[in-house]
Amino acid sequence: MKRITIDPITRLEGHGKIEIFLTKNGDVDNVYFQVPELRGFEKFCEGRPVEELSQIVTKICGVCPGCHHMASGKATDVVFGVDPPPTAKKLRELFYMAHFVHSHIAHFYVLAAPDFVVGPTAPPGERNILGVINKVGKEIGTEVIKQRRIAQEIQALLGGHQTHVVMNIPGGVRKGLNEEQRADIEEKAKGFIEFSKFSLKIFDDVVLANKDYVDIIVNGPYSLNLYSMGLVDENNKVNFYDGKVRVVDTEGKEHCKYSPEEYLEYIAERVEPWSYLKFPYLKKVGWKGFVDGQDSGVYHATPLSRLNASDGMATPLAQKEYERMYETLGGKPVHATLAMHWARLIELLYSGERCLELVTDPDITGKELRTSLDKKNIPGEGVGIVEAQRGTLTHHYWTDEKGIVKKVNIVVGTTNNNAAICMSLKKAAQALIKKGQETNQGILNMIEMAFRAYDPCFSCATHRLPGDMPLIVNIRNTEGNIIKTVRRN
Repeated sequence: MKRITIDPITRLEGHGKIEIFLTKNGDVDNVYFQVPELRGFEKFCEGRPVEELSQIVTKICGVCPGCHHMASGKATDVVFGVDPPPTAKKLRELFYMAHFVHSHIAHFYVLAAPDFVVGPTAPPGERNILGVINKVGKEIGTEVIKQRRIAQEIQALLGGHQTHVVMNIPGGVRKGLNEEQRADIEEKAKGFIEFSKFSLKIFDDVVLANKDYVDIIVNGPYSLNLYSMGLVDENNKVNFYDGKVRVVDTEGKEHCKYSPEEYLEYIAERVEPWSYLKFPYLKKVGWKGFVDGQDSGVYHATPLSRLNASDGMATPLAQKEYERMYETLGGKPVHATLAMHWARLIELLYSGERCLELVTDPDITGKELRTSLDKKNIPGEGVGIVEAQRGTLTHHYWTDEKGIVKKVNIVVGTTNNNAAICMSLKKAAQALIKKGQETNQGILNMIEMAFRAYDPCFSCATHRLPGDMPLIVNIRNTEGNIIKTVRRN
């Protein structure tokens, strides 16, 4: 059986490879999406005071540390039985909106745009951020860097650091905003909104105005008919920081809606021997294998899924774009994988609008930053859920009576999408690789486009600890010569 290997895959956070197996006739038989890295954060969080976890878990990933910080902070609040005051909650969400802005800009312009702006079959040496800047102009490239920098500055101000965040403490946050800082963020938030509108205009001009690109999105091998998951507020509108998790089926009908502490009633995880990533699925539907359709327990948790699972956006400009996207693509729900890029830009606009709403809220400069811990409350168990840029993020902590962590379970956005990514890659490979046709770099990149739409973060996602991890140990003498090799395969 012939094998085609894409290793390493490109433009993602983390490391991975794609193994494509062909039949004797040259058709694609199967595709394995393998992630060779292992992080193990769930294990080495054990034995630590639970209040330290919100800082420890930011080291899981340098791209989405704020997501883990927020989910961890919320889980820790529950462990101690405290509810932060309104100012603290709004400061947390304000930080989080800036975090979404910087991450969504990075994915669209650096990781996704080369496929559309430069072209999916362009030479690899041109299909990168420099190629994008060459196409759209240096001024636009400069503005991209500027807006990401501004978002990072807001995170550093509120979080203490833009990456290794120290903002959250049990029951609240460490520091607040003064009026001068608030006014500065207000002007920056207005800039986020304008930049988001500009980015949507680029999408219109470069992607939607190109019939070939639209055909790839709508009719290409990039579609899966799956359930959709996303966090919603009390009105079923998209919210990234708080609310309930809503899942709709392939026709857009509500399958379930649950609070953080109920997630184990609805979500289960399984493992496969060829990946360090786990494979979540909907418990009440069951695991039916790597298949799509109404009877499959596999689901999406992506920007597009969040929009599918909601009844709309909670801000006016984003709502208009939400309506335009669904009108253009034929109504809800949309199952076109590449439409995730469009949904991501709508979320970018929402993040800017929500940032402005929060920073102009009178509570944002309030002085009550923390709810005091009740010494009578014995620490126990807590679950925190937020929407990470890459999907629904769950942190679940168990502690002893002193607050020392006994067990941790983390289900990250990319883990939710693991089965769907594998299926998307197989579907793309089967459509693009044909007998007698050269499998060139352009075709391989178009296969990679199937996973790139998910904006996967494998640094976050690799938590499975198998019992048979391959290992080779070479023992050398003082001269550097190998005297013994020990293998575990």
